[in-house]
Amino acid sequence: MKTFTAASIDALPQRTRANLMNCASGLRSALLVGTRSSNGTTNLALFSNVFHVGAAPALIGMIARPKPEGTERHTLDNILSTGCWTLNHVGQSWVSVAHQTSARYGGDTSEFEALGLHEEWIEDFAAPFVARSMIKLGLTLEQHTPLTVNDTHLLIGRVQLLRCPAEIMRDDGTLNMAGVDPAVACGLDSYHGVNSAERFAYAKPNQPPERLD
Repeated sequence: MKTFTAASIDALPQRTRANLMNCASGLRSALLVGTRSSNGTTNLALFSNVFHVGAAPALIGMIARPKPEGTERHTLDNILSTGCWTLNHVGQSWVSVAHQTSARYGGDTSEFEALGLHEEWIEDFAAPFVARSMIKLGLTLEQHTPLTVNDTHLLIGRVQLLRCPAEIMRDDGTLNMAGVDPAVACGLDSYHGVNSAERFAYAKPNQPPERLD
């Protein structure tokens, strides 16, 4: 076993520290964030810092990193200027294409076009979805909070649209994620698959865990 303290973590080389801390929190969904700029250019970026906030109302949170000096953050700028974005689950079969969206394309370049990922416009939602993604969500900005602790940005969006295959949705509303072969991320460059899950009934004191079919 290897033990790190706050001081020894801070003393690590920058890239080593970033890799370690990005991996230590475990596996997270790999999601493509779709936005459109105020001048109409579409944008895609790979995010894994996305999390459930609540169901009533339906809210999802996301952390956007600060802008390094001299660089642009198109996703953050687009969300703040238009107030909406999409989340698109990445499949294992095309995770290499999704990873390529992390390259620093210019603001006048659409990652959709550069990487051959087709845009999908659903109903009148103002941000683009990824056509080949099996689970897609459209969100509008409910709250934006700059976090002074490390200059990141907390974005909380309200789910306005959700699309998924009917066959993966169970009667109780849960989703069989293995049915869409999603990719999950660990750190900045590692992607993994999802196997069939074990499900358990609601836990109660003094009762053993009960597996669900």
